[in-house]
Amino acid sequence: MKNIPVITIDGPSGAGKGTISLRLAKHFGWHTLDSGAIYRVLALAANRHRVSLENESALVNLAIHLEIIFELLPDLSVGVILEGEEVSQDLRRETCGAAASQIAALPAVRQALLTRQRAFCQAPGLVADGRDMGTVVFPDAFFKIFLTASCEERAERRYKQLIDSGIDARLSDIITEIRKRDQRDSTRTVAPLIAAKDAYVIDTTGISIETVVERILKKVVI
Repeated sequence: MKNIPVITIDGPSGAGKGTISLRLAKHFGWHTLDSGAIYRVLALAANRHRVSLENESALVNLAIHLEIIFELLPDLSVGVILEGEEVSQDLRRETCGAAASQIAALPAVRQALLTRQRAFCQAPGLVADGRDMGTVVFPDAFFKIFLTASCEERAERRYKQLIDSGIDARLSDIITEIRKRDQRDSTRTVAPLIAAKDAYVIDTTGISIETVVERILKKVVI
């Protein structure tokens, strides 16, 4: 794994991690890892199997045996299959994101999913996005990025994404949930949301995806 280049992209919800990760993966012809999706899938599976989000041992067992497949689609989106069922739409719901943030604070759950995440590192390279990719999962990544943006702008982006996907949403509710999630993610004792010391930090507020990608590509030398 040490000889395989990894680019990590960390940051809070709505900062643009997923979109930019896929753009970079396509540019370099590399694999991609949406670590947040793994936690969302686990949260969804817990709900379907009636496992309490506070039952750490049961969640760990579920994580170990999780039947999940990620498929990179022609439109640069990622299809997610849980136990044989396409669940991408379900994962986009705010309730699923909130549940994922809750279980992500559990140390044993994070440890159970760590090996799975690192297994995505395959030749010719990997672009991994999440909240602790550059600090915990791939601390030796050759290039680390930390994206951020104002809470209001991130909420607007999330609101548009949900509405465009046909999912009912209220902007005020999204702002409230994002603030709660930011607080939970940045203050948890295990793998808190922080920028790696050697990360390239970009505030994406008011900046287009194309501009952010251009800035990154000027910094990354393969």
